[in-house]
Amino acid sequence: MGIHTHTPPHTHTFPITHTLFPSLCSRGIMGNLLKVLTCTELEHGPIVFLDFEHAQPTEAETAVWNQVSAVLEEAHGILAELQSYNGAGQEIREAIQNPNDLQLQEKAWNAVCPLVAKLKRFYEFSLRLENALRSLLEALTSPPYAPMQHLEREQALAKQFAEILHFTLSFDELKMTNPAIQNDFSYYRRTISRNRLNNQQLEAENEVNNEMANRMSLFYAEATPMLKTLSNATTKFVSENKTLPIEDTTDCLSTMACVCRVMLETPEYRCRFTNTDTMLFCMRVMVGVIILYDHVHPVGAFAKTSKIDVRMRNAQRIRSAPNLNAIFLPFPRHRYTTRHLNDDSTSKQIRALLQ
Repeated sequence: MGIHTHTPPHTHTFPITHTLFPSLCSRGIMGNLLKVLTCTELEHGPIVFLDFEHAQPTEAETAVWNQVSAVLEEAHGILAELQSYNGAGQEIREAIQNPNDLQLQEKAWNAVCPLVAKLKRFYEFSLRLENALRSLLEALTSPPYAPMQHLEREQALAKQFAEILHFTLSFDELKMTNPAIQNDFSYYRRTISRNRLNNQQLEAENEVNNEMANRMSLFYAEATPMLKTLSNATTKFVSENKTLPIEDTTDCLSTMACVCRVMLETPEYRCRFTNTDTMLFCMRVMVGVIILYDHVHPVGAFAKTSKIDVRMRNAQRIRSAPNLNAIFLPFPRHRYTTRHLNDDSTSKQIRALLQ
């Protein structure tokens, strides 16, 4: 596999179109959201500009950068496959409605098997993404440097971290709006179980055996499986590195969120972007980092003691924004990708704003 080369300034590894946030800029919503998602530090602006467009690895970054690039170069293809995932709903319905029609049973099975193989590739990619994230966390939190120093010294790695977050939110948005994924996999597992009871083994079992199917089932049962993978990986990274204070990791996340926020709302930084889509990329990364911080930090992102201070400014106007829920990925029944939003420590105003 070839090493991923630097993306030209006018593109991103994960292109962001205005369809992701259809009217953020036109309605001034982005500026208002930034006023809500502010931070307790860096009030006078960052001492570092994260160059999401032109950052190139230094010699010290090259080993980790190459490792992560080998994973990231697959990400666009994964998103494209997921976006075009149509499922086998019709074939499955016909098979269920006509249980004695062997031809329809075979038709449904033949339609589902290649889709399950695709779902297996997605799951296996999440494991590779987890390892890539761990490598980046090791590089961006290692002593003796502070989080801001790491971001300044390792711009290319910070950019890769941002690209992972962007991929994660994009993948989970597509997954949450496609019920065919779980329907297809459930039908696959039921068919396997039924044939096992009849002492029959289907060829597809050789590719997705029972152990793999169990792990995939847990993965796709999550509303946001990629984010769950990243949050678990980050939590595991913290617990396994007992000599590294948890603050080193959470400070890395909060600092990146704050830097993104100040870059977006400060004209002299914002004008350095050569592509208007970079602003949306930066905003998306900021939101992703906040969500990840909320999963990893003991009290989350919404408590008063959090280093990411969620403030109530222009609350009524933001609450009416049609795109706010799209950014925060609402679940059915008001379940959000955030972990601590509904905690008692979160103010009622903030909960009301983001629900």
